[in-house]
Amino acid sequence: MKDMMNKVLVKGKKVLPFYLLTFLPLTAMAQSDDFGLDFSLEAQKKINKQWSVSLEGELRRLDNAKTNDRWALGLGMDYKVAKWLKASAGYTFLYDNNQKISYYEITDKAVIAGDAEVGDPKKCAQYWAPRHRFNVSLTFDKKLFGDFRFSLRERWQYTYRPSHTVSERWSYLNNAYDGKEKTYNGKGKNVLRSRLQVEYDRKGLAVTPYANVELFNAWSLQKIRYNVGLDWKITNHHSVGAFYRYQHVRSDDDDNEPNVHMIGLGYKFKF
Repeated sequence: MKDMMNKVLVKGKKVLPFYLLTFLPLTAMAQSDDFGLDFSLEAQKKINKQWSVSLEGELRRLDNAKTNDRWALGLGMDYKVAKWLKASAGYTFLYDNNQKISYYEITDKAVIAGDAEVGDPKKCAQYWAPRHRFNVSLTFDKKLFGDFRFSLRERWQYTYRPSHTVSERWSYLNNAYDGKEKTYNGKGKNVLRSRLQVEYDRKGLAVTPYANVELFNAWSLQKIRYNVGLDWKITNHHSVGAFYRYQHVRSDDDDNEPNVHMIGLGYKFKF
């Protein structure tokens, strides 16, 4: 079995395009879900045997990959506590494309007058605004069953969204902008992210496939991410990666994230 896997994986140039093509049918699994793309660039510097730092940029597109949804720039630091344990910390600046929609309630004048019904969309604001995200993580990993590496990452994440004022909102009832300012208050959010991952890490192979599942908890389970992907080491300094992700949202929050099928492509440079 190992010999068969070695023959397939070692041909990295053939595996990567085929792997990307296998993602395409998955995007049609659920017509009500969104489809997106994620692109990332990362630079990593190993300071010594224990410490390393990284800088990463990201662009995410949603709305069937037609609309830029997020730009991000993150700085991270890793410390190798032991062979099986790594500690990490980081900060990410996020610049998001937000859409805020309000809905009619039973006390609204338009509902009382019969011009709208409870639950109808009332007003909409769409704007770009920043968020600040901090995280600390512990990652436990160990090889089991030969060349299969299992890891568990526990990450605490805090995101702060500053207050933001829009000059006007779109009124669905009047089919026009209302010409009134609206301020959305600042808000902070704590999330515990738990990720369990397995990868095939065979020495000498150019390609490392992996699969993981990640749970997002904020007093309750809010969303689940399922990922399958591969990392392809081109040289000692250059590597590329690709993944397919399905994100299932279990509860609504201010992020307004949809269920989404996503394909991601990344490039990493080590120096």
